[in-house]
Amino acid sequence: MEFDFPITANDPLSVAFLQKGIYNFSNALQYVRHLPYGRNPDKTRLESVLEEGRGTCSTKHALLFQLARIHNQGNVLLCMGIFRMSGKNTPRVAATLAAHKLDYIPEAHNYLSVAGIRVDCTHAHAQPSDFLPDLLVETTILPEQITGYKVQYHRNYLQQWLLKHPEIPYTLEELWTIREQCIQDLSVKG
Repeated sequence: MEFDFPITANDPLSVAFLQKGIYNFSNALQYVRHLPYGRNPDKTRLESVLEEGRGTCSTKHALLFQLARIHNQGNVLLCMGIFRMSGKNTPRVAATLAAHKLDYIPEAHNYLSVAGIRVDCTHAHAQPSDFLPDLLVETTILPEQITGYKVQYHRNYLQQWLLKHPEIPYTLEELWTIREQCIQDLSVKG
């Protein structure tokens, strides 16, 4: 990707990147991409990704979006998509889905649109091609929406999905529990 900008602002987030020797957005993308996948206890503190050395698709991309926003880079957007998460596109969840006789489960995923190009920094090998063929819906959000708003949007989507698929023998809460196990599967090193 050719888009880049220097990190020059004096806010706490920019300073945190600069203290790590990261002086431009391109290097920030690469640094965050290589941090391990793992939940941050407080998603509202985006700097916790840098402090804890880990993050999820939500916190990593919200952090990068916020860095771009601080630098007035309006061509960087924080996206949320719902995609068909399956054992094919997300191998670490294959066993959990198979155990519950599910071909896939709709999963909310965050990523960036940078100058019109989708960028996924969830983990070192993440590529938009991993989920784009299975993308069901996409919208843009703000960092403050990665908590309650994202969860509610996702749960509403799952509820509608269950209504359209009466052959799926799970309640929304049961499906959410299966989904939580899938997220745990993603956090396992290996």
